[in-house]
Amino acid sequence: MRKLTFAFTVLASLGAAALVQPASAAPAMPGAVAAPDAVTQVRMNHMERRMMRRHMMHHRMHRRMMHHRMHRM
Repeated sequence: MRKLTFAFTVLASLGAAALVQPASAAPAMPGAVAAPDAVTQVRMNHMERRMMRRHMMHHRMHRRMMHHRMHRM
């Protein structure tokens, strides 16, 4: 009987502790979410954007040429 009463008091205290948590957007366990401050906004300048476009155009041209060669055989 004592063990049963002790188990009920432990469960009741855990339930009360779960209800009394502060209302915040943070998760209950700190290790559950990866660090959000590791994400930073990155802006490209004009030259970087131009280089990226040239790289992508070259990539597409190369893929089209390979595709064309494959169908010619």
